[in-house]
Amino acid sequence: MQLKLTKPMCFFDLETTGISITKDRIVEISILKVFPNGKEERHTWKVNPEMPIPPETTAIHGISNADVKDAPTFKQLGKEVHSLIKDSDLAGFNSNRFDIPLLAEEMLRVDIDFDMKSRVAVDVQTIFHKKEQRTLSAAYKFYCNQTLENAHSAEADTFATYEILKAQLDRYPDLENDSKFLSEFSSRKQFADFAGFLAYNDDGQECFSFGKHKDKLVTEVLEKEPGYFGWILNADFPLYTKKVLTAIKLKSFNNKI
Repeated sequence: MQLKLTKPMCFFDLETTGISITKDRIVEISILKVFPNGKEERHTWKVNPEMPIPPETTAIHGISNADVKDAPTFKQLGKEVHSLIKDSDLAGFNSNRFDIPLLAEEMLRVDIDFDMKSRVAVDVQTIFHKKEQRTLSAAYKFYCNQTLENAHSAEADTFATYEILKAQLDRYPDLENDSKFLSEFSSRKQFADFAGFLAYNDDGQECFSFGKHKDKLVTEVLEKEPGYFGWILNADFPLYTKKVLTAIKLKSFNNKI
């Protein structure tokens, strides 16, 4: 089944130096941009992470320090990547919890604004887990009856994710062929940030989802304990979380004027 799109959708996958959203860096990024008319556009880049790739990580994705030593840095690639995805919804496998947050960190780190206000995100892994409980390779075998060659290659994983989503639409009649529906279905708890430190309550208000202020309204906490805002900004929280928190604080301040 072909996707019914009202705007382009960029399927993407990252290979990285590790699994820390705030500390690790991209070493390979592959993007498959699918347009509403069915046209497909593919891009894959190796990226110099400007930090060593641990041997145990190279053992997983096969990308070594030598492979990326002459590759462009994300600072050099960022604008090109942003230009490619800025008009698109995003999709990936475990992308809501890892790829999108880490991409946002890389963008913000090189002063490229990034947010999800004008787009939706479809996480194919969440759809898979809600339906079947498997891994990407098993999902590709289950839905497409094909063996995933070169697993942990960003390009192979990106294409497999795209094929799986189309097969999921064929298999499950209750899945609507609509980006917004797929985004909502593939999301877990609704968070205001990517990393899950700021969640929405039943009334759509931002609350902290961790620590001593868990489930308390962000605006109320910042008003009663102003130092908490400064602590978060100076602590090792993701840049996107800090951006969202700052926006909430500014909105609250402007509403009082």
